[in-house]
Amino acid sequence: MSTLLRSIRLDRVRAELQHRTPEDATVAAVARMWGCAYAGRFSAAYARRYGEMPSETLRR
Repeated sequence: MSTLLRSIRLDRVRAELQHRTPEDATVAAVARMWGCAYAGRFSAAYARRYGEMPSETLRR
């Protein structure tokens, strides 16, 4: 996957997680919706970029 595409997907997932709650979404479902198929790789890339795990973003 290109760096630009990965960056766009991570930004979109983050925006979606910031507008959802744990009651109405899961990190996995949002990541899949934006084309992130490998949960482990996605979570690691997300944590590197934003300094927190995607589940932390969802809980806030």
